[in-house]
Amino acid sequence: MNDLLKFITCGSVDDGKSTLIGHILYNAKLLFADQKEALVLDSKVGSTDGNIDYSLLLDGLTAEREQGITIDVAYRYFTTDKRSFIVADTPGHEQYTRNMAVGASFADLAIILVDASQGVLVQTKRHARICSLMGINYFIFAVNKMDLVSYDNAVFKRIEEQINTLSDELKLKNIKIIPVSATEGDNITEKSDNMPWYAGEPILNYLENVEIKNTDDEAGFYMPVQRVCRPNRTFRGFQGQVEAGTVNIGDEITALPSDEKALVKSITVGDKESKSAFEGQPVTITLSREIDVSRGSVLSKDSGIKNAWRFNATLLWMDDSQLEIGKEYFIKLGTRKITGSIKEIIYKTDINSGEKLETSYITKNEIAVCEIILDEKIPISEFKKHKTLGELIIIDRVSNMTASCGVVEEIKLDDDELCTIIEGNGLKAKTYLFDEFFYNEKTFSIDNYSLKNNNYGINDEVPLKGESYEYPRYFDILALDSCTAVQIRDAVVTNLIPIDDYFYSGLPIVNGKGFFINIHSNDELISFFDDAKAIDKQQLYEKWMKFETYRRIIFSAGNWVI
Repeated sequence: MNDLLKFITCGSVDDGKSTLIGHILYNAKLLFADQKEALVLDSKVGSTDGNIDYSLLLDGLTAEREQGITIDVAYRYFTTDKRSFIVADTPGHEQYTRNMAVGASFADLAIILVDASQGVLVQTKRHARICSLMGINYFIFAVNKMDLVSYDNAVFKRIEEQINTLSDELKLKNIKIIPVSATEGDNITEKSDNMPWYAGEPILNYLENVEIKNTDDEAGFYMPVQRVCRPNRTFRGFQGQVEAGTVNIGDEITALPSDEKALVKSITVGDKESKSAFEGQPVTITLSREIDVSRGSVLSKDSGIKNAWRFNATLLWMDDSQLEIGKEYFIKLGTRKITGSIKEIIYKTDINSGEKLETSYITKNEIAVCEIILDEKIPISEFKKHKTLGELIIIDRVSNMTASCGVVEEIKLDDDELCTIIEGNGLKAKTYLFDEFFYNEKTFSIDNYSLKNNNYGINDEVPLKGESYEYPRYFDILALDSCTAVQIRDAVVTNLIPIDDYFYSGLPIVNGKGFFINIHSNDELISFFDDAKAIDKQQLYEKWMKFETYRRIIFSAGNWVI
């Protein structure tokens, strides 16, 4: 096995993360002679009574050595006969949680250290949640400092139960629990004689042999466009890394968000022309015709990726300032950076208990599920379906600091999908008559929510009264966007006709949102239709419509099902 394994070490302060990795490098004879000599000399001037301090191999900053803790993320590359490794040694202090999250974002496996004398702590749970949030599916829980508890099996068993409880709560998929002493080298590279009751393998052996499987294969082909290559007037190539699937010359692909289609004309992998490209390869693709593609676009085939502007995401807040609902941030998703805002904090997670808590704000190092609204539609996917288009960072627009990172959990239905459909006679009217309008105290804005599956046909009765609306039993609906008129008689849908065939009936008229249209004659109806073509929507609403006739705004959102 000669593949690459990327892993992270994390845990609470002084749990021995740097010492563990240093001991692996030292015992596995992965250091040069001058490195060993420097390590011995540095250890003598430290505070370890002249014994070798293996953490010095990773704690490179003077401030780290003086405090005995890791501040920055230290990356190390090493190779054994069986495998190559990149390890990120991350800080354990809560103050540097954001550094730890950066390290977790690149890893396939996490080694979480647990102090045998203290057991599972809040920071242990926080790091496990963050690793799971970042999509890590493989975990080693290294119960360290077993030498300080006299290698007691009962102590290990108690902590093992705590870890299994945490694993069940977070639904961790693949875990290994190993008792170790990073200082003494027990169960690091070789099995320890001090713990004969442990029948498993040491850490290095597990790392060399664990098979990392992507349990959630991504559907189709997609490539976020990083750059448009124009070396001359005749060549226009789209460059990026293939994130999933395979693409071949002649394939029809869709460019998102424009939804335009074209055939693949040529593929260049690196600096060589190729007939195809597959996951992980950096490519330049040219297309059979000119379509709207720029940095941030996505080339896709059979991936199921859609354009959206509303979604729920789990966020790890990393800024010193608390999250501000309604404030505009830059949101980086895929290769696109766009402005957006957090509309609502749905709940935050209690790190210790896992309980979902209601809140109006979150502070540094807290984890919460939030609804995010973007300024325009972009290609987006749930993290579990397409990792690259489901992970995001939030950037403060003033300080340009990364305020949060997170993953997309659920894409919210577009307004067109949330609307109520009334159909018949081969016509279909999209309406929002039965949305509830409410004042959102969290965002200081007027919101509307719609219930699913509000579809009606001819002879169906419609609901005339809700919390924020009440319509007469006889009225007409002019759904301008659908070019359809709907007749409601005695609360029942009786007819749908093309809007061009509609004549004033003497009954009240509402638009597709349920706003009263101030029309009292056929001449006024003609003037209204003329204005609908000639002036913008805001002017049309101001001149012809009244919100308050059949609608009102309520002050509680309730528990709407979206």
